[in-house]
Amino acid sequence: MPRSRSRSSDDDGTRENGHAPGGGGDEADLSGFIEPIEIQEEMERSFLEYSMSVIVSRALPDVRDGLKPVHRRILYSMYDQRLLPDRPHSKCAKVVGEVMGTYHPHGDSAIYEALARMVQEFSMRHPLIDGHGNFGGTGPDEGPAAMRYTECRLGPLALQLMEGIDQETVDFVPNYDATTEEPTVLPARFPNLLVNGSQGIAVGMATNIPPHNLGEVIDAAVHVLEHPDATSDDLMEFVKGPDFPTGALVLGRQGILDAFRTGRGSIKLRAVAEVEEGRAGETRIVVTEMPYQTSIASVSKRIEDLVRANDLDGIAEVQDDSAGGKTRLVIRLKRDANANVVLNNLFKQTPLQTSFGVNAVALVDGVPRTLNLAQMLGHYVDYQKEVVTRRSQFLLDKAKARAHVVEGLLRAIDMLDAVIATIRASEDRPAALEALQADPFSFSEEQANHILDMTLARLTRLGRNNLEEELARLREEIAELEAILGDPAKLRLVIADELGEIREKFANERRTVVTHDPGDMGVEDLVDDEELVVTMSRAGYVKAVSADAFRTQGRGGRGVQGARLKEEDLIDDVVHTTAHSHLLLFSNRGRVFRLRALEVPMKERTARGTAVVNLLPLAPDERIEAMIGTRDFPEDHFLVFSTKLGQVKKTAFSEYDKSRR
Repeated sequence: MPRSRSRSSDDDGTRENGHAPGGGGDEADLSGFIEPIEIQEEMERSFLEYSMSVIVSRALPDVRDGLKPVHRRILYSMYDQRLLPDRPHSKCAKVVGEVMGTYHPHGDSAIYEALARMVQEFSMRHPLIDGHGNFGGTGPDEGPAAMRYTECRLGPLALQLMEGIDQETVDFVPNYDATTEEPTVLPARFPNLLVNGSQGIAVGMATNIPPHNLGEVIDAAVHVLEHPDATSDDLMEFVKGPDFPTGALVLGRQGILDAFRTGRGSIKLRAVAEVEEGRAGETRIVVTEMPYQTSIASVSKRIEDLVRANDLDGIAEVQDDSAGGKTRLVIRLKRDANANVVLNNLFKQTPLQTSFGVNAVALVDGVPRTLNLAQMLGHYVDYQKEVVTRRSQFLLDKAKARAHVVEGLLRAIDMLDAVIATIRASEDRPAALEALQADPFSFSEEQANHILDMTLARLTRLGRNNLEEELARLREEIAELEAILGDPAKLRLVIADELGEIREKFANERRTVVTHDPGDMGVEDLVDDEELVVTMSRAGYVKAVSADAFRTQGRGGRGVQGARLKEEDLIDDVVHTTAHSHLLLFSNRGRVFRLRALEVPMKERTARGTAVVNLLPLAPDERIEAMIGTRDFPEDHFLVFSTKLGQVKKTAFSEYDKSRR
């Protein structure tokens, strides 16, 4: 369907009949101002423009400094406001207002959210902003306090992203209203994209890059400097895998290999948890490190939901004892619970084990690319060569300009009286400038201007020794800078030395441990296949007791007590089996249930047991009439039933392999 778009047909914006468009009088003829276009074409064009705007200007990081535009603008604005690590904190509301008004014409809440993330130690492996106040937690309801309460300033590592920004190392462009300029990228003296990672959703694409260890990444970058053809596999000798700020475990290396080789992969994360024995025989599971971006609140709620739905057994209480920035989630177990079985179920059914989907998409020359490890570091190293080259050229030009002025001052000292007399005799500055550039002085325009800018007192106090020492230092600096610019090996050495300085100052120990992947462990992998005696009482109490609790007795022995039951109760079934075997339990309603023997709570020999309704979904008037044990379900075996009404049924034993719990 065609869509109309207004345009002017004449330079002066009037219609052919002389009436102004939209003026009074007869109904205006707008035919000369309408350009019919296809709505499909307009939608394609508009959506493409919108998509590219989101991709390039908002959602994806630049491979060079690892920052999205909003983060870059926040950091540069704070640097411009001199909110340095040794200065007092400033209100976040003031910073957000300055960023929004000068550089980033979008919502203040989005800017504040981006700022807060750069403060959070649980989000950033190396936070770039030093915050003062409540900047939130990992939970969905733990957002930062209002920006009018919190304060911030640049962190020490953020200055390494800014290093050299005033030395023409990067390009500047006009801001959105052309009132000032902003950098297109920061100099970035360390590979921030890998160190702190990035997350964002664009249009038709997204990025999800995990954080890594600063020391390992710098070692890999130095290796790329020395070996430009290094592959991702080569670099894995240095970068062992992601290093999340919350620690935890990475299970297996396959996900890491996929991510480093292709830019895509799924990395399994697991919480660090230990089984502790408390007082009075209490057993508890204590979680001290959580998977990245997993909150204690979400884990606690999930556990409570599973326990309430009877999908998770053995848990008595969940308590958050975290304090002082240290994670401590305490899961207290019931007395008859097997801690290893409960822990395995927690990993299977709760966010204590999750996965991080790596999708390493970043902007390369303004175009989104999926990058492997070698490509990311290769682009970064190439960028650093450009930064150091531009900085060296800037410093070289500055040193040469100063050396030229110092040479002029040394010549001026040799004829100081004549210089002063010439200046005094000149009618004005232009005349003096011309005289100093003429014989016998022959100063250059720069030298003459510098001499004229000096007061008479300064001219007369010029010391030759100081100037000669300064000139010697400048010539040494010039030679060094020219060597850097003329020798690629020296250029690489400078970059490596600067990276080494950052490593020595800021790198710390790896927090995330890469360990083997145990795979999908079943409960039987965690419990010994010991011999058990399983008993069922007429009142419906079941228990499992180690067979060792019943000692062999000779003829005439007195026996031992097998259970303490109520007077009207008695043992109906006894099954001698093993922990990994199956139990088939038949009810009075003709239903059969299946349990693993290891799922029956272990009790003392004299204990009464656990009500079977806590293990099986029995109806109110339903009870267990018979129980048998079996290791497997062979097809050539059969099960025969007979009822008190004289009915008989024969069923293939293999049919019971499909019975419900």
